[in-house]
Amino acid sequence: MTYEFDLFVIGAGSGGIAAARRAAAHGATVGIAENDRLGGTCVNRGCVPKKLMVYASRFPDVFQDAQGYGWSETHATLDWQQMISKVNAEVTRLNGVYERMLDTSNVQVIQGRAQLLDAHTIAIGDRKVTADKILIAVGAAPVRPNIPGIERALVSDALFELPKQPQRVVLLGGGYIASEFACMLHGLGTEVIQVIRKDKILRGFDEDLRTQIQTAMIQHGIRIIPNAEVTQIIQSEAGVTVTIHQDGAAELILADVVSLAALGRRPNTDYLGLENTLVEMAQGAIVVDRHHRTAETNIYAVGDCTSKIQLTPVAINEGRVLADTLFGGTPRLMHYDNIPTAIFTTPEAATVGLTEAEAIAQYGSDRIKVFQSRFRSMYYTLAGKDEKTLMKLVVDQETDKVLGAHMVGDHAAEIIQGIAISLKMGATKANFDATVGIHPSAAEEFVTMR
Repeated sequence: MTYEFDLFVIGAGSGGIAAARRAAAHGATVGIAENDRLGGTCVNRGCVPKKLMVYASRFPDVFQDAQGYGWSETHATLDWQQMISKVNAEVTRLNGVYERMLDTSNVQVIQGRAQLLDAHTIAIGDRKVTADKILIAVGAAPVRPNIPGIERALVSDALFELPKQPQRVVLLGGGYIASEFACMLHGLGTEVIQVIRKDKILRGFDEDLRTQIQTAMIQHGIRIIPNAEVTQIIQSEAGVTVTIHQDGAAELILADVVSLAALGRRPNTDYLGLENTLVEMAQGAIVVDRHHRTAETNIYAVGDCTSKIQLTPVAINEGRVLADTLFGGTPRLMHYDNIPTAIFTTPEAATVGLTEAEAIAQYGSDRIKVFQSRFRSMYYTLAGKDEKTLMKLVVDQETDKVLGAHMVGDHAAEIIQGIAISLKMGATKANFDATVGIHPSAAEEFVTMR
């Protein structure tokens, strides 16, 4: 049978665009459907606007630190509307970049919501197209928990559209999204209260990293309410009243007009027509094998709509691996070990490889040795601040292989990106020890820990 497209991609986010462009470069006829702006969550409602606002949130500390170096006191104020306008302008610019990249790659873009009619037919509005192979890359959407009044809470995506700066925010959730927003808003001058269900934020990350960040956030002035549940949200003329239960006691907190919910994301598969195919779901995610193939053998899925790691670079690599395998004549697999990730809180954190707990569970406590350093960076000596940097290596004593590297402190993401290369290559602690450090720098601590 002849199909209109060799590959049709549903969803023009990071993974979908990467796969479409790479497949087209291999000579495939490719179409892609998107019912929103090009670029997906990362460009429009995630990584890009978030990181720009994180930068903005750190200037007050820089102004203050400068006084320790002899600069005069600075009296600066934030123009929230100008910041939001500039951030959104950059997002719009990137949308145009993606559009030009797809045009240059000869990928046909069809605007609209796509629905699968069968394993080879897709409807986008009034148009129907056919494809030999189909890739689902629809990403994920924020979750709204079943709390009375939750419809009055803004999900994390909405922060980038607020016309006016909130003066007081209650954040629900202890994951990296909620924690990043807590630090960002606090740095911008908003009073922040973060409600978490457990005793610590950032479940799943290394325990020392979690403790270091949470302690610093509290010291900076963010109120974190642990072991608590939000049971009701009520809108009134005065603002939003949030009812919180902790240790059997209830507390009412009056927030500004916004109460930001950041309680995870779920695959954005509603109305996709999966029921018209053999594609299987598990816990809300599309089930794929190691080749990103669904139970419908010509339909594939990558990115946040699957149960793999929800990170933009992961989706991009999955998309390129799939395109190379299907159309490039170079079959390969995506490997999920030693994928670095960053948490853009203040202080910043980054990590690659196994946590200490994961290493012990996998290898046993007798084989694991931990090297750790906690110190005040030189930058803060004249600034007069007691800001601590944490660096940690998790090592298998039997092979001397470094299994994990974790950092909390300035430029953690930039530093761990380099460390990730060495872990990917199987570096040993002896390799770290034999490396000459750059002095004076915080990063040299990774090669001087004994």
